[in-house]
Amino acid sequence: MLTNSGRFPSGIFDEFQRLRHELDQLFNTATWPSSIRSVAASTYPPVNIGMTPEQVDVYVFAAGLDPDHLDINIQQNLLTIAGQRKTDTRQGVNYYRKERFDGEFRRVLTLPDDVDPDRVEASYRDGVLRITVQRSEQARPRRIEVQ
Repeated sequence: MLTNSGRFPSGIFDEFQRLRHELDQLFNTATWPSSIRSVAASTYPPVNIGMTPEQVDVYVFAAGLDPDHLDINIQQNLLTIAGQRKTDTRQGVNYYRKERFDGEFRRVLTLPDDVDPDRVEASYRDGVLRITVQRSEQARPRRIEVQ
């Protein structure tokens, strides 16, 4: 189905994209972002992880959660965050697009090997869960004075 110029018509790729989107909605199996600002369906909630020589900071972006219903565990260097997000949905409404995640979630994040699982703090404010894990004293850089 090539044109006279030897190229595919531009509309054919639009049709493939539309078909893929419809199938993803039908089977709810979208694994790739649908736009540049989206994340894959299996990556809720989105996270940022930052490190300093003293600690590792994990920022979990999860507005609308009840912090009392979060389950946060750390074992060795694996941080597990689980919970449930419920959204209000009106009965009798057919949604043609629903981007806000609802339901149960579970994220397992691998942290550096030198974190101290006994020194973890968590706080939730303005829809952001912040988990701070201290690094072990032995792993921290230390300045050695020359005598």
